[in-house]
Amino acid sequence: MKTPSNSNFYQLSPDAILHCVEKNGFIPTGEIMQLNSYENRVFNIKLEPSDHYPGITELIAKFYRPARWSKETLFDEHAFEAEIKQEGLAVATAFTLKNGTTVDEFDGIYFTFFEKIRGRLLQELMPVHFKHMGRWLGQLHNIAERTPALHRPTLGPSNDNKWDVLNQLYNHVSPEVRAEYFEAAEIIFSRLDELLNDTKLIRIHGDLHRGNILESPTEGFVVVDFDDFVNGPSIQDVWMLMPDTDFQDSDEFQEFVAGYEELRHFPFHELPLIPLLRGYRIINYAAWILNRWTDPSFPKIFPEFNTYKYWAEETESLNRIARSLSL
Repeated sequence: MKTPSNSNFYQLSPDAILHCVEKNGFIPTGEIMQLNSYENRVFNIKLEPSDHYPGITELIAKFYRPARWSKETLFDEHAFEAEIKQEGLAVATAFTLKNGTTVDEFDGIYFTFFEKIRGRLLQELMPVHFKHMGRWLGQLHNIAERTPALHRPTLGPSNDNKWDVLNQLYNHVSPEVRAEYFEAAEIIFSRLDELLNDTKLIRIHGDLHRGNILESPTEGFVVVDFDDFVNGPSIQDVWMLMPDTDFQDSDEFQEFVAGYEELRHFPFHELPLIPLLRGYRIINYAAWILNRWTDPSFPKIFPEFNTYKYWAEETESLNRIARSLSL
């Protein structure tokens, strides 16, 4: 594989994208629309009718950020999506390309083509929606626990890079709040490692917020974007769907649990992980922005990053979580 250039990734041209489409047997009309994605470059491509791909009039092209994933980790993701679809759940799956796999490469950049699933983002969620989502996630986790993802990261004690991430942030946190930030972060990470020692880890979506769920008139709920798919605690796929931080007494949560328990036992014993996982996400998100700062779009998207205001607010969020652990 050619060593990828970040500048090539930032400046993918329409001609380059269409070349990748054509070389894999699709016939593009020339219409390309870039979709919202901070991490990857994602495009909606319209197609001419083709005997090779009958009935396919659009596809989603995803060009992966260089140096983040290996081919093996991408194959793990695509195999999981195919397994989910085979079990009857609605999910976008990757096409098999001319090279016989789901991943091709252009100028050192891996790319994949996914089927286009029509749907809309959920604007307003009623309790009945949460019951349906609970049932969907229960079935997903039944599939997920069959086997681990061999090449994906594991969100578990000493199995991820959380402490390295924390060290990486040290020189960037504002000096005024640095001691507080790291004291709270170390409390959260130490407790998280302790609890994860006794937690069953399965394949999880990893980033299951509402922006990654579509409602399709024909498919029902459709979950998209498995880019953060890892091995981890099943409760990680629950808390991000809930309407607020204090959700356990809400009607939405009760309906979600009722749907989930139609298919498997709900992991109530994992609920204490939620504030810790929230803290883990806050810290990881800061490191993610830091590691993408040379991407020309990131300073525009996150103008307050690396300011005192940003780190003071992050520190207060971590402090609230750390204080709650002693209550």
